[in-house]
Amino acid sequence: MTVHTAALRDHACLIVHGPDQPGIVAAVTALVTRNHGNIVTLDQYSDNPEGGAFFQRVVFHRQDLTAAVPEIEADLAGALGPLGLDWRLTDQSVPKRMAILASTSDHCLLELLWRHRRGELPVTVPMVISNHTKTAEDVRSFGIPFFHVPSAGPDKSEAEAKILELVQGNVDFIVLARYMQIISEDFLDAVGVPVINIHHSFLPAFIGAAPYRKAKERGVKLIGATSHYVTKDLDEGPIIEQDVARVDHAHSAADLQARGAYVERAVLSRAVQWHAQDRVIRHGNHTIVFN
Repeated sequence: MTVHTAALRDHACLIVHGPDQPGIVAAVTALVTRNHGNIVTLDQYSDNPEGGAFFQRVVFHRQDLTAAVPEIEADLAGALGPLGLDWRLTDQSVPKRMAILASTSDHCLLELLWRHRRGELPVTVPMVISNHTKTAEDVRSFGIPFFHVPSAGPDKSEAEAKILELVQGNVDFIVLARYMQIISEDFLDAVGVPVINIHHSFLPAFIGAAPYRKAKERGVKLIGATSHYVTKDLDEGPIIEQDVARVDHAHSAADLQARGAYVERAVLSRAVQWHAQDRVIRHGNHTIVFN
């Protein structure tokens, strides 16, 4: 699906979540109506109608949206705050700024850049950062700035400080496109934006290094990939998307890796697109994805 942000002019996305209770849908739809909005799509989910959590995504059109946003936000605070609901309002015509971190594997990186160039991802890409220079020419061929930040040895603090200097205030989220470095808790605390990773296995199985070799040794019939938000706990953040491919006894570890690369590219692209379109709501260590 090609995403043209110009076509989303005057379209707002409202995310609402909090304790489920009667009247939330009525309150939200009435608020949109009195602010002269017309609802385009509305998705909602409750994990338990008796004391559970409620999640909602509403896209609406409102002429001259930019000028109306302060008034709408004031109305949201007054109407939804007393109900204990959290909310977020975004202008869908404004693409999110996405920084990409990569290493030597280029399949996920180039897939994102290719989809971005085709208009399939509603993002801008202000920079690609890598701890190697292998992909520099490919990245620059897309017209994207490339920054080399080496990261050698056990102490990653200098590299992370340089990355923070590059991204802070310049990006809305970060994607680890097979960036083969462990991100520290200090970095996550300091960066202040969501970080999305692609893991080359179907989590929680085969975490850590050499997952395809482990999968071959285990004799699996399915391989997969997982895209998730990064937290301080390695490969245990909220999962956004997963997919699998069938394999059999005749596939070597290299065959599994090649087939897995296709799955990784697709899974990461979908996760990035859904995040950029405000379709993902984090809830503890889970996600609600309206796709």
